[in-house]
Amino acid sequence: MEDIRPGPVAVAGQLSTASGLGEGARLGLQALREAGADVRAADLGPAFDQVDLPLPPDLPPPPAAGEGGVLIAHVNAPYLPFALHRLGKAAVAGRRVIGYWAWELPRLPPDWRHGFPFVHEVWVPSRFTAAAVAAETRLPVRVVPHPLPVPAAPVYGRAHFGLPDDAFVVVSFFHMGSSFTRKNPVAAIRAFRTAFGDDPRRILVVKVNEGTLDPAAWDRLRTAVGGAGNIRVIDRKMERAEVDSLLDAADTVVSLHRAEGFGLVPAEAMARGKPVVATGWSGNLDFMTPDNSLLIGYRLVPAADPQHTYDFPDQQWADADVDEAAVALRRLAEDHGLCHILGTRAAADIRRSLSGAVFAAAFKESEIIPFSS
Repeated sequence: MEDIRPGPVAVAGQLSTASGLGEGARLGLQALREAGADVRAADLGPAFDQVDLPLPPDLPPPPAAGEGGVLIAHVNAPYLPFALHRLGKAAVAGRRVIGYWAWELPRLPPDWRHGFPFVHEVWVPSRFTAAAVAAETRLPVRVVPHPLPVPAAPVYGRAHFGLPDDAFVVVSFFHMGSSFTRKNPVAAIRAFRTAFGDDPRRILVVKVNEGTLDPAAWDRLRTAVGGAGNIRVIDRKMERAEVDSLLDAADTVVSLHRAEGFGLVPAEAMARGKPVVATGWSGNLDFMTPDNSLLIGYRLVPAADPQHTYDFPDQQWADADVDEAAVALRRLAEDHGLCHILGTRAAADIRRSLSGAVFAAAFKESEIIPFSS
């Protein structure tokens, strides 16, 4: 490895892309700036032809040649060589390169090995992902969870989303590009319909990103909804303020995922004091417990994905118990005290374990990153 020089920390990622990796890069950049780090930023959204969010007007300058320091690349291993090529040799030389990676199954696919020669160490958001990565490399692998800021006050109320004030509102989020089968919104819909039928006082909002990416999966979603008048499907991009407002409008968030490397939406909901109903398996267990959430039982089944991102039948992922999830939703709808208790515990636990200070501390342990305070 070439000589690593002290210098600023550069964050590279799809800062202009509405995706989990993009959000992880934005959260990390924000936390470092708030901690007083000397920061640079490189948006890789254009490099991947995925630009659907505006960049902040005060974005730090890009990494420059000869600065040294650290480059943390929020780009998964198979695409890291391409990303570093687009950044340019001058921007990478002399820096300690950290790959911040997220994976959602117990073992890495073979093409992830392409990324190891280009990094000095790997950071991951959960112990679940760390186990998969560490099995394939002798490089340092470190769990550094995503930092969540103190939630901002909502900009929009329920009326903005056409939601009545007196309804019990359940919200489920997923991105079609993150694998329809992995996110498993059909299970969330089935659990809701089992719990509440057509009761107009109970509303499910399914927030979709990029629904048109897979027409067959979109058809399965519409079939699951089945014309139910108390289920709303929203398929459009939202800026951060609107996403936050929709989370704030929810009484609970449901995620019957088959696997998560972390689980940003459940974590963000918990930060807002919302009780979350989620599959009790994979990366979300780093911050979700039986004391702060309603964790749903499951059985492990082969990982079969028609979109092929997670199509590894020799591996397993979770199939959540829909009936148990329905019972959990009914409990929350009927017991406002339980909602308050779980939400209060969730917010406190997130503040303690997923704060910006926790994230920044991982950098402060390195002597080559200067902080002003």
